[in-house]
Amino acid sequence: MSHILIVHAHPEPQSLTSALKDLAVTTLEARGHEVQVSDLYAMRWKTLADRQDFTDTCDAERLRYIAESRHAYATDTQTMDIAAEQQKLLWADAVLFSFPLWWFGMPAILKGWVDRVFAFGFAYGVGEHGGERWGDRYGEGMLAGRRAMLMVPIGGRAPYYSERGVNGSLEEILWPIHHGTLFYPGLTVMPPFPVYSSDRLDEAGWQQVAADLEQRLAGLFSDAPIAYRRQNGGHYDGEQRLKPGLGEGEGGTRIHLVQPSDPEQRPARV
Repeated sequence: MSHILIVHAHPEPQSLTSALKDLAVTTLEARGHEVQVSDLYAMRWKTLADRQDFTDTCDAERLRYIAESRHAYATDTQTMDIAAEQQKLLWADAVLFSFPLWWFGMPAILKGWVDRVFAFGFAYGVGEHGGERWGDRYGEGMLAGRRAMLMVPIGGRAPYYSERGVNGSLEEILWPIHHGTLFYPGLTVMPPFPVYSSDRLDEAGWQQVAADLEQRLAGLFSDAPIAYRRQNGGHYDGEQRLKPGLGEGEGGTRIHLVQPSDPEQRPARV
């Protein structure tokens, strides 16, 4: 049995996004997993990162959020809502994020969850620096050993999000979330589960989506993750630039994926 956390961000319980979340809960529990859901709208999650996040502060005159975050995490003076979500993340073996793609990113309430929960000392500011090593991040960190997957309804059609699509490829659009938000603190990132043309889905379409999601959830711990290069895996130099000879034949963010042509291949930590 594994522990699964679902972080859900949609204001309507009868939405497609909520239906995917509900199906994920049912499917995972039927497979013997233990599931917790953080339904951010139902929780009335506080979105703003501000002074109210700290029950004790270092500087009463000027808010330096990073410094206060570091102090609060180290001294156990975070607010209870932040600490509770951090404990859920540490409890989980996998984290599913359920949200619609709004303006090429996550809804504000989910961004606010990340801003507040991913505190200094918890999701960043972890590990020692020295030589070519720059802390425990990008494949290492507090959340290493846990898998993450996005369940993302999208209003546009699939071709819009293809390699030559007008909106850009979904891989590139989700890069800031996949690589910058999830892989950074150590999560092993699975390919996303997008649902295109989500506002035009009929019953037959839903049945196919449901079957596809059940299959993806069955492989949550066995399917191959996105093969991001670990920061401390020997791929980057002291300036954190990809070393010569790596990423040949690729462009954009794809150079940061382990390639079969790499002279010295080190797979991302799973």
